[in-house]
Amino acid sequence: MFVYGSLKRQQANHAWLDGAAWLGEAKLACVQLFDLGPFPMAVPSPGETPLLYGELYRVSGPMLERLDRFEGAPRLFQRHWLELWQGPFAWVYLGRARQVRHSPLVASGRWQGAR
Repeated sequence: MFVYGSLKRQQANHAWLDGAAWLGEAKLACVQLFDLGPFPMAVPSPGETPLLYGELYRVSGPMLERLDRFEGAPRLFQRHWLELWQGPFAWVYLGRARQVRHSPLVASGRWQGAR
């Protein structure tokens, strides 16, 4: 599982990953990151975009199901199996462009926490 927002270490919802094995930092291309206030949302973006920075975890099947409920999948976020930048494939929760049309872009690709 690739996480880039409130599930990262030192963020408000990291406890949802209790028991998951931390595999290190990772990056994802072809997405843009937006700040929705209490959490960010990454959406697919064609063409050259900055990298999205996050963390990679090994999660169990039951944990993945709990994370789907937490992330509101598939209604709020959709879970995608994507190839990470210079790395393996991982599950990633992405939103849709219409959901972020009034939200500020996080051009750095690094979400720092709720504003």
